[in-house]
Amino acid sequence: MAGDQGVSYTFCPYADREMMMLNISNRIAGDLETALGSSDRVSLVVPGGTTPGPIFDDLCDVDLDWSRVDVMLSDERWVPEDHDRSNTLLLKRRLLVGRAAAARLVPLYRAAEHPEDVIDQLIAEVEASLPISVLLLGMGADMHTASLFPGADRLLEGLSRNAPTLLPMRAPGAPEPRITFSAPALDGALAKHIVITGLEKRDALERARDLSSEDAPVKAIWNDATIHWAE
Repeated sequence: MAGDQGVSYTFCPYADREMMMLNISNRIAGDLETALGSSDRVSLVVPGGTTPGPIFDDLCDVDLDWSRVDVMLSDERWVPEDHDRSNTLLLKRRLLVGRAAAARLVPLYRAAEHPEDVIDQLIAEVEASLPISVLLLGMGADMHTASLFPGADRLLEGLSRNAPTLLPMRAPGAPEPRITFSAPALDGALAKHIVITGLEKRDALERARDLSSEDAPVKAIWNDATIHWAE
């Protein structure tokens, strides 16, 4: 199983969330600039949800050659892009604006009833932008990351070393199917950042040290990552 290694991340605590979000934005911008110096095109993979919003607000106006950046989500709910639960909608409102409007969005959704109906097309489109140049992820209190949830129906496949780049995922308590990058695809990113907030998630991160990646999927990604935390 991918990622059942020991503690090998760099932990960066901050005095407050605002300082953390600004620093992460600066770090990602620097990583993208470095990648653009050696590649014609680079890729940025980011999470949905509310936590990364302030990072997007800072990052979208950074002076980069955004026209050479492919932006992708780490995972997406299987809902139309104008749905209020769509992570793509968040990206369009808070990241793909300002200077970053010139970036190319590589979607994880196509109009189809089930993700399985179009998964091969989505994989082909995404793989054209691999390996991931810069990765930003979050982590839940249950130690999930992307849509690699403990107890999800295809978690073991998503954690395996020969996992496909993308796979559909259904998890207890999730109201709709998800599509997610697999652990090996995420773990192969050239620069990795994980952002967490609050004491509950800090405690979860500590518990993950003694768990397998099946119980703590974030553990499959954290090798050589920088984990940013503020209370």
